Amino acid sequence: MRNWKKALVIGSLSAGALMLIKGNKTAGVALSTVGLAVLAGEYPEKFETVWENAPDYVYRATQIWSSLSRIAERFAEEAQRRGLSEAWHEASEEFQA
Repeated sequence: MRNWKKALVIGSLSAGALMLIKGNKTAGVALSTVGLAVLAGEYPEKFETVWENAPDYVYRATQIWSSLSRIAERFAEEAQRRGLSEAWHEASEEFQA
């Protein structure tokens, strides 16, 4: 891939992510689409593989998201019950093992 294409892909995906984080969904999706379209044009076989495996990726992502949600809920409960510093210390010890 040529340097200008790399710059276009990285720039548009980064700008798209930034726009999505800031809440400007329309601009974020548009910028991300440009980067993904250039990337798909350069590597169509890779995108076909990703498309075929998309259900597995979504399943794994939902598992990770639910685990992170449970951890955040537990941390919030402990922080409310004991105080933030004790809850943070306990959580860090638990997840280091």
